[in-house]
Order: sequence, then structure tokens, then C-alpha cells
Amino acid sequence: MKIEDFMLPCPTKKFLGIDCFGCGSQRAILMVFEGRFAEAFHMFPAVYTLLLFFGAVALNFIDKKRNYGSLLISLAIINSVIMVVSYFYKHHIFIH
Repeated sequence: MKIEDFMLPCPTKKFLGIDCFGCGSQRAILMVFEGRFAEAFHMFPAVYTLLLFFGAVALNFIDKKRNYGSLLISLAIINSVIMVVSYFYKHHIFIH
């Protein structure tokens, strides 16, 4: 059994036939853990900011003495912008 067997299917892709803003994130994270860094970025450009965000969330739960709220909000905004821009770029909406 491979880890790919446990990946969740995208409901938007499955039912509507179109990619969502997060399509490719699971495969990209797996590629990062396999050491395929460039491929992960091409699959899902927000993969590294997403991993930073998850790390900050984990740090927020572990270190209760500090407030990581502003860091989490900043990373969430940066990640969202990268996801939206890369989605539209991938689907050639900005390009004629």
C-alpha cells in the first residue's frame, strides 16, 4: 500500500470537473517529503507557505506563552494570495 492510496479526492474536481484553489496540495506536500522540491512547486506553488503555516499552527499549540496570531494571519494572507494568483495563472485566465 502506498501513501497515495490515502489521499483525499477533491470534491470540486470530482463533482464539477474543475480544479479548486487547493488542488495538487496533497501531492505537492508528498513531493516535498520525497525531496522533489521543484516538482512540488510546479504542482502547487503555495506548498512552501502552506507548510510554514502548518508549522506556525503547530507552534501555536505547543508554545502557549507566546501569541502567534499576527504571524498566522500574515501567513494565511500570503498563502491565499499565492493560491489565487497561481490558480488563475495555471488556468490561463490572465493570459490571452
